[in-house]
Amino acid sequence: MSLLRSSARLARQVPNAHAATVTQHRHASKSVDFGKKARQEMLDGLDTLARAVTATLGPKGRSVIIEQSWGAPKITKDGVTVAKAVVALPNKLQNVGANLLLQVANNTNDEAGDGTTTATVLAHKIASSGLAAVENHKVNPYEVRKGMQKAVDRALEHLKTIKREVNSHEEVVQVATISANNDVATGTLIADAVRRVGKNGVITVKDGKTLNDELEVTEGMKFDRGFISPYFCNKANKVEYQDALVLLSEKKISNIQAIIPALELAAQRHRPLVIIAEDIDGEALTTIVLNRLKSGLPVVAIKAPGFGDNRKHTLQDIAASLGAKVFGDEAMNHNVADVKLEDLGHAGEVVVTKEDSLLLHGKGEKAAIEARVKQIQDEIDETTSNYEKEKLQERLARLADGVAVIKIGGSSEVEVSEKKDRVNDALNATRAALEEGIVPGGGTALLRCSAPVRELLTTATLSTSEEVGVKIVCEALSQPCRMIVNNAGLDGDAICEQILEKPVPHGFNALTSEMTDMLESGIIDPTKVVRTALVDAVGVASLLTTSEVVITDLPEPKAAAPDAGAGGMGGMGGMGGMGGMGF
Repeated sequence: MSLLRSSARLARQVPNAHAATVTQHRHASKSVDFGKKARQEMLDGLDTLARAVTATLGPKGRSVIIEQSWGAPKITKDGVTVAKAVVALPNKLQNVGANLLLQVANNTNDEAGDGTTTATVLAHKIASSGLAAVENHKVNPYEVRKGMQKAVDRALEHLKTIKREVNSHEEVVQVATISANNDVATGTLIADAVRRVGKNGVITVKDGKTLNDELEVTEGMKFDRGFISPYFCNKANKVEYQDALVLLSEKKISNIQAIIPALELAAQRHRPLVIIAEDIDGEALTTIVLNRLKSGLPVVAIKAPGFGDNRKHTLQDIAASLGAKVFGDEAMNHNVADVKLEDLGHAGEVVVTKEDSLLLHGKGEKAAIEARVKQIQDEIDETTSNYEKEKLQERLARLADGVAVIKIGGSSEVEVSEKKDRVNDALNATRAALEEGIVPGGGTALLRCSAPVRELLTTATLSTSEEVGVKIVCEALSQPCRMIVNNAGLDGDAICEQILEKPVPHGFNALTSEMTDMLESGIIDPTKVVRTALVDAVGVASLLTTSEVVITDLPEPKAAAPDAGAGGMGGMGGMGGMGGMGF
């Protein structure tokens, strides 16, 4: 540990590990485009991205092959993955339009975890119709946007009337199966994972080592805090350690002398050390970062999850799970510099990313964990605050239910990658369904919303421009269903008309090409996914219709290559006179 102590002395002379470097900024030249030309170029970019993403929609949608800078090409039907791959168009204005559509997909993916293709289809239809209306009818774009928002509000009201809560295991299987592109085995696997760890449990997806998919449920803790510095990473953008020791502290650690004993204990036993504290900064952070970089010291520092009392209680939960002691607890009066081996927790596997941390196979005593679970359950029963109850339930899920890991098998990296995308989508859709219920799938729910939205034209007081906005949304609501049918090789317009003539649960099964009761057939969508897709699509697309000016960066001019011929040797012509120098 001599390097540790020498690094500690060096840290006192070096500024903070995060000290900023002075950089010289150059302002790029700008291109400013106006009016119809700018809007048309952006619309071309929207069209390009929408065509690529729409091809994946529905059970008979096609796959997209994406070239990658490394490894084999990626084959996927995931809408947001396709959208991200498209956004590198050579035309700057077209790329702006594609990026706006990507923002819709990203927003929907971040909030609901699924529905990105539906959101993209909706946004493209609304944006293209809105821009056309502004050009051709000379309407007020802000009034058009207001009409769109009124239409969305009416559609969301109607969604609430047709949704149904998810209560049975079979319905969870149905949701997961549909989102996994009708893969029954994947849907069943996800439903089993939900049943094992509960709807509030932690479920992760990772690559397997066999040809078949597997479900593994382990006792572990996952929380939304990642590494303090990326210099701790020992894998691509993450930290992975096996059989690690864990130091827990309620207080901030700034002095390196406070944690040198823990580092020495870990080094003597050739085991990684995970430090979870309120914060780690100053010479303590600088020293362990220097040692990580110079000597490969297996260590990672993580900020403790939560705030205030919730952070204190969460650290106690982690301590129970790992068999550790929490330092800095005023009631216990423990000093972190006096740490002993028995004070450190033990984790069989540790995975830390920028956003979150996962501690698996903790060595905590079963009796201590059960006592902690009982205490949390009592607190849930006693509290009257919804916020506190929610936080307590999160803690209970982490401590009691454990972590389910779905391992994706396959015969090649390409196959595993494609299946992993589908499983992640299905998992997110399942969580959304458990949260807000389900509605008829296949674009049927949005199609059913078109009639209540159209009623606004006769029942609400609207300006001419607002009526245009309502009509645009009304037409767009049928677009996902239309595209699903078109991808199945049939006439989307005709099928949509037939659906509207049927009772509410009925819709079109694109897989079997027949009308059916969507709920009974298990063709369902999570309400949250449908709602989020509609809100995000209208939010971004309606703003696009108000645009008049687009400002983009011009490409930087390439540096002129030095002229090795004339420029480099031209000045040596006078050297001919050197002959008279007698050399």
